[in-house]
Amino acid sequence: MLARAIAAFVALPGTFAFALPLTIGISAGRPLRHIGLGLVPLCLGTLLLLWCVREFYVAGRGTLAPWAPPQRLVTSGPYRFSRNPMYIGVVTILVGWCTLWASRTLVIYTAVVLCAFYLRVRLAEEPWAARRFGAQWDAYRESVPRWLI
Repeated sequence: MLARAIAAFVALPGTFAFALPLTIGISAGRPLRHIGLGLVPLCLGTLLLLWCVREFYVAGRGTLAPWAPPQRLVTSGPYRFSRNPMYIGVVTILVGWCTLWASRTLVIYTAVVLCAFYLRVRLAEEPWAARRFGAQWDAYRESVPRWLI
């Protein structure tokens, strides 16, 4: 299962939070700007993302990937404060890349990713969690915000 968790991390947030933004930033040929300011959200988002992946693996007995989802509802760690901290971590990383390159293209990419996350949560993940975890999901949903507020 550890190999699946690592593969899921590389395939999903590895692509959307690191590979694609780096490709966009590097291909623009612009120098890095605001390095100190950009590294803060980049590092904080990465730490949050890794914490979430750990919680899915340890507490949920699964991965972040749809092909190997958690077997248990994860309500520990950052999931005590938000039902979707993994997405918050990815967007925070993207804000870091936007700041590092001061790139309008990366800002647009971040906005598109944010909209895609919102739609995925509302249309796929929440209905799946309701079917999978039933009353436990309902209680969790009532007590923890979708994002932070």
